[in-house]
Parts: sequence; structure tokens; C-alpha cells
Amino acid sequence: MVDRAAVIFGNKIDDRVYAKACKSKANYAKKFAHNPNAACHLALADVPAVGEMFGLKQLVPAESEGEIDFAAISDPVVIGNIRMGFGHYRIAMAMASAAHALGYTPLWFDLMGFPETTCTKLIAHQNNLYSMGSRLSQRSWLFNKLYWEPLNSEGFRKLAYNASDQKAAELMVAPYGDLPHDIPFIGTHVWPTQAAVHAGLEHVVNAIPDNWPMALHLAEGAKHAVQTPSAYYGYRALRGMDKRRQLSPMPEGSLFYAGHFIDHELVLNIPFDCARRVDRAAAGGPVRYLLTVGGAGAQQDLFAGIIEHLLPFVEAGKATLMVNVGDHSSVWNRLKQQIPQLKSATEHFDSFERAAEFADAALDGEMEGVHAFGDRDIFAAVYLTNLLMRTCDLLVTKPSELAFYPVPKLMIRRVGGHEAWGAIRAAEIGDGTYELETLPEICAWIDLVQSQPAVIADMCDNIEAADMLGVYDGAYQVVQLACSHEL
Repeated sequence: MVDRAAVIFGNKIDDRVYAKACKSKANYAKKFAHNPNAACHLALADVPAVGEMFGLKQLVPAESEGEIDFAAISDPVVIGNIRMGFGHYRIAMAMASAAHALGYTPLWFDLMGFPETTCTKLIAHQNNLYSMGSRLSQRSWLFNKLYWEPLNSEGFRKLAYNASDQKAAELMVAPYGDLPHDIPFIGTHVWPTQAAVHAGLEHVVNAIPDNWPMALHLAEGAKHAVQTPSAYYGYRALRGMDKRRQLSPMPEGSLFYAGHFIDHELVLNIPFDCARRVDRAAAGGPVRYLLTVGGAGAQQDLFAGIIEHLLPFVEAGKATLMVNVGDHSSVWNRLKQQIPQLKSATEHFDSFERAAEFADAALDGEMEGVHAFGDRDIFAAVYLTNLLMRTCDLLVTKPSELAFYPVPKLMIRRVGGHEAWGAIRAAEIGDGTYELETLPEICAWIDLVQSQPAVIADMCDNIEAADMLGVYDGAYQVVQLACSHEL
């Protein structure tokens, strides 16, 4: 059996680093009472909100073996993911959408959905730590500068970090027990991908988020797909992943440039949605802003400052505001406490279907005032942003996964150093701003858009130009790579 923590793409890991990775695995095994012989079986279940739309089913725990006849499923492809913020779920939905559009049957496989396994317990533990760090980084300048930024940009970049993750992933294989080894598998986070390889799956694609090469995202044994040319070259050379020595590069056939991971229905409607934005800008109508709150719930004070700056434009009929707080309704309640004017906002929390109807009507209809959205269901919470971004003129977001989406974007301060290059990518393509690190910078850009709405039309021109080059076709390419074994 290959020990993927000892040698990574031909690069031997230091003996002390390897021993530390083994000790970390042993500690996790003890902490979560790991039983390597425990069986975990699978059944199929419906997926809320987007299931019917994508022909999507989810793999869930079953009492006994044999509840799924995989041979009876038409061209299945498994979408492996975890809930860590909204970004990895968003990528997974893009893969499911593209798979459905290409004629495959997507199967949703969330490793957080098997509570009796070490796999779910370990990932939940790590997710809680990451969420806590994200929130603290926005409250403490010193913590962010001295610890969080270096960890997210350089700590996760080190090859030694991958060794530790590979050992931990050996504890995550139980949910894979019923999966046929030849079933196509797409991982939208490295842990599902690494675990798939350890479980013996043979056709695994690792869909890498972000635009900053980090060893954190390596899953040797899988085919790696990246969203940008700069990420491709950085990963190919394992750039900066061990600054003390020259590393052997990733071998031929292990890495592919795919393009941005975007849902089929968003790519399909790029020309129509851009035309609507250009027409609204030319007509001098209110500028439509969409603010999204990430899964970690960070940056609330910054959002409050942005909203306070926008409200006079809204009251004057020169702007409209949509806020999606996802499954964090408490964030909206706190915002209303901070900003009393929000108490008169129209709230869309009671029904995903009615919120979807609102978004559909807004494509060609009028919109005014402030609208708040959210849903307790994670599928609906994430996908609401997809629906609303088609109706908006400017998406206000941190440079995480949404930085790659084909919608004009105002990029606010990042949460973690690895996100910085998402804003760089958007600014270079011209479908978004550079990263605006302070509230005054953000407010100045809002004022610019309000006085010169042609800026939005310029971004739309750049989106359509990028679309012509296939920049947003990454999800299709990843599905084809997993299912036909070529790109």
C-alpha cells in the first residue's frame, strides 16, 4: 500500500514531519474512538430545493448493505463535498448542475452526513476550528496579521501540511465502503478527494478552489483540476511548498486547467443577464446590489457599514439592496438591531419556492427597497445566491469562491490570505474589482457605481468576452474529466 504522507509526488517528507503526521492521526483516532472495522452503508435520499432541478440524489447512511444498485443508475457521478462555509457546497452544486446538463446522474456525498463515523466527527472538529478562526480574524487585527493570514497563505502552502492531512484522511474512508471502485468521483474539497483515493476509487478528480497554490489541496492519486492558468503553473511546479529545497514537479497527467467552476444555468444565461444589466444601466434605473454572508458568519460589522452607506441611495430610489444571510438568520436579526431602518425590509425567509419566484420575476421586472433572504436548509441557503445573482447588477462579496462567478463583483476584504488571489483573478479578467480592504474604499466604489453606472456595463462586456474564451466552463470540463477520463 502506498503511504501518501511519506512521499508526495516523488518528494520525500522529512522523517520528523512524517512522525508528527502519524502521531496526529493516532491522536484523532483516540479522540474520536476510531474503529477501523466499523461498517458504513449507503442509501439514496431526496435533496431539498435543488434535487429535482439537477436530477440529484444524496448518499446517506443506511442500516444495511445493498440498498443501492449502482448498476441501475444511469451514468452516475459522485460529488464528494463537505460543509465548510458555503464555498465547497457552491462548487459541488456547480458540478451537479453541469453533470445533469451533460446527461449524467449526480449523487451528492457530504462527508459531514455520517455522524457515527470518525470521518464526520473529525471534519466537524476541523470545521469548528476554521470557523472560529475566521470570525476571530475579523475581530482582532493582531490575530489576523500574526496568525490567521500567515496560516492561510503560507502555513497551508507547505508540503508538510499535506502529509498531516493525508494521514487524517486515512480515518475518513468508512462512508466509501459501498461505492464501486470504478464510479466517477469529483471532490470539491481535498478531504473527500484524499479519502476517495485511500478508499480505492479509481476515477477521482480533485476540483481545487481558490487561486493560490497550496499543498493543502493536493490529493496524489487523483487528477487535479484548477480554475486559472496561474494556479496551473503554481501547482505544476509546487511553487513555494518547501522553500528549503527544489521539489520534483507534479507529473504529466496529474494536473489540468479546467476554467471557473460555474453552474450550467448561470453559464447558459450569461448573454441575457448581462444584456439586462446593460439596459438597466443605460436607462438610469436603481442599481441592484446583492450582499452575501459567508457560512462562517464573519464580517458582520463590515456588512453593516456597507448597508448604512447604501441606504440613502435606496431611500432616494437610486439603488435596491438584496441581502442573503444563508442559514444564519441570527445575522439578519443582529443587523436589524444595528440598523433600525432594516426593520422595514421585505423578508423572504419562509419559502424557497417563493424566494425563487421573486428572483424569476425580478429578471425583467421592477425591484425597489431592501430585501432579505435566508433558509434553514443549507441547499436552499446556498442556491438562493445563485438565483439572486442573475437579478443583481453588482455582487458584493469577499474573494472566495464567488470571485469566479460571471457577475459584476465588488470584492471586499478577504477572510484568510488564500482568498487574495481570487480578487486578483477577477480584477485581471475585469468582471470584478480589485480587493477593497477598508470600508472607505468600498464606499468610494459604491459612489463611483452610483455616479457612473457604465462601470457595470464595462464589467458585463468583460464577462461576455471571457465567456467566449470558455473561462466559465470549468464545471463541464471537470465532469468530463471524471466521467470520460480525459479533458
